[in-house]
Amino acid sequence: MPLPSLTLPVRFHRKPCLALVALALLASTTIPASSASELRNTPIVRAVRLARPSIVNIHGEKVLSIDEARQSHSPRHVNGMGTGVVLDPRGYILTNYHVVSGVRSVQVTLSNKQTYTARLISYDTKTDLAIIKISVPTPLKVITIGASDDLMPGEPVVAVGNAYGYEHTVTRGIISALHRTVQVSDNQKYVNLIQTDASINPGNSGGPLLNIDGEMIGVNVAVRAGAQGIGFAIPADEAMAIASKLLSTERVGDTQHGIAGKVVRQGGKTTMVIKAVEKKSPADQGGFLPGDVVQSVGEISISRPLDFERALLDLKAGEEVEVAILRQQRQITLSLVLRRTARAPSTLSSVSERAWSVLGLRLKSVSQQKFRKIHSQYRGGLDIVAIRANSPAARKGIRPGDILVGMHVWETTSLENVDFILNRKDYREFSPMKFYILRGDNTLYGHLKINFEDLR
Repeated sequence: MPLPSLTLPVRFHRKPCLALVALALLASTTIPASSASELRNTPIVRAVRLARPSIVNIHGEKVLSIDEARQSHSPRHVNGMGTGVVLDPRGYILTNYHVVSGVRSVQVTLSNKQTYTARLISYDTKTDLAIIKISVPTPLKVITIGASDDLMPGEPVVAVGNAYGYEHTVTRGIISALHRTVQVSDNQKYVNLIQTDASINPGNSGGPLLNIDGEMIGVNVAVRAGAQGIGFAIPADEAMAIASKLLSTERVGDTQHGIAGKVVRQGGKTTMVIKAVEKKSPADQGGFLPGDVVQSVGEISISRPLDFERALLDLKAGEEVEVAILRQQRQITLSLVLRRTARAPSTLSSVSERAWSVLGLRLKSVSQQKFRKIHSQYRGGLDIVAIRANSPAARKGIRPGDILVGMHVWETTSLENVDFILNRKDYREFSPMKFYILRGDNTLYGHLKINFEDLR
């Protein structure tokens, strides 16, 4: 289960002067698009108007890592900001992982100025992408996704984002180059990036790079320190492929379907084609074959693997859904029944010993009554009573007396939660494994480098 969010402290501001109030009122009085001349209603204006409802602004209070806390001797908090794009009407949002990493309460503001608290669903450190989710009363508008395999150096692009905290800042430029490799730190390297001279500033990370049609063709991610007019974005094709994995039913819903899909474009149309079907999987039993073109799942139209995974998110194991496919120019409807991901059961004693050998942690349950006295913001945690010498936990500076409240995107209120995490088949995808601990009144985080052989 995802970690619960914390509420940010309220900040008070001085009363603005009357002149600034008057200027703000004038700025908020916008001319309807219909009254603007065609000369003013440029392709850039139309592109921004199309994408704006699907772009969100992200704010939060970052917590220091456990290493930073040791260096500073006293944990302190810093404000973070970034941007995101809506991938699903139910509130699933794509952003950069570094925007939400270590943030104790992710606050998402929509284009209508409504603010919601988000929870981290999943992330990929290698590509620096993450999925967060907000609970909204009405469906959100999904960003229009374009293709990034036909981009041309010199074509116009538009970046929209929360630049330096100035929400929905719009900048324009061109594609300067393609397939760039950028090393931004010892631990973070990006490959195959789009280079643009559209101004990308701190806070733009996670926002869209749009083509002139208002389609997202990249996710803004980095700027060259000390340079002007050099920014970078992850190509949309790659970002959507990663997003489909981050939102997969196996990763988010702990269910399995057995279909691996790919995007095929022909005549300007994007379709999802099944490239492989896992043997003895629900898809295999349902009669799906490689080469089938997936057209819809229930009432949801499918054009890429991300759509397929989104369509299955709310289904539980054992539920059946109709899938319309095109096979050799013939339309067929097949049934797909999701199955719970197989996982070997473990006894609590074996979980405890595994946590000791793999992580270097001796864990003990904390009663809810005791936990509420310690910290009311989390639902629970595990008391760390001992640290094995030279273990991953020891090397990260975890101490006896700390309370483990989360690993990766899951809370750790019981040993069963730890068992679930250590039994994941996809543990390589979130290694090194992020952890969250309580030390006194402070939340700290870090990353554990785990020996994969110990997890087998």
